[in-house]
Amino acid sequence: MSGWGEVVVGLVILVGLVGIIVPVLPGVILIFGAIAVWAFMTGGAGAWAVFGVATAFLVISGVVKYTWPGRRMKEAGVSNRALVIGALLGIVGFFVVPVVGLLIGFVLGVYLSELQRLGNNELAWPATKHALKGVGLSMLVELFGGLLATGVWVAGAIAV
Repeated sequence: MSGWGEVVVGLVILVGLVGIIVPVLPGVILIFGAIAVWAFMTGGAGAWAVFGVATAFLVISGVVKYTWPGRRMKEAGVSNRALVIGALLGIVGFFVVPVVGLLIGFVLGVYLSELQRLGNNELAWPATKHALKGVGLSMLVELFGGLLATGVWVAGAIAV
């Protein structure tokens, strides 16, 4: 692959990393796709080994992203219904107030659901904070996996 091709792949990976932090773009899919295109265009066992290791990091972080924060939220008493309502209001909020509406809608949805379920603010707000911590932890795990995959690609691009 030419130097310019690797620059384009690197830029797509960078956009993917931003997409993990700002959940508007499919970050992991962009990273995976960029490294897959690089491996295909570069060819050879080394490029495909880089692709395999990067894919493993992305898959493992995806599994951990959904299991670890979910278990922590369940232990904190956050209901699944609150998370679903938070996600739905987050989607609505995204279209009402672009970008920041996603976060505002999620927080409002979780809070209102927990307020209805628990009956008072003293119980609903801590549950909402636990849900936010869980979402933050989920994003960090996904970002860590994306950074590991990026590091593997950079090392592979230099070595291959």
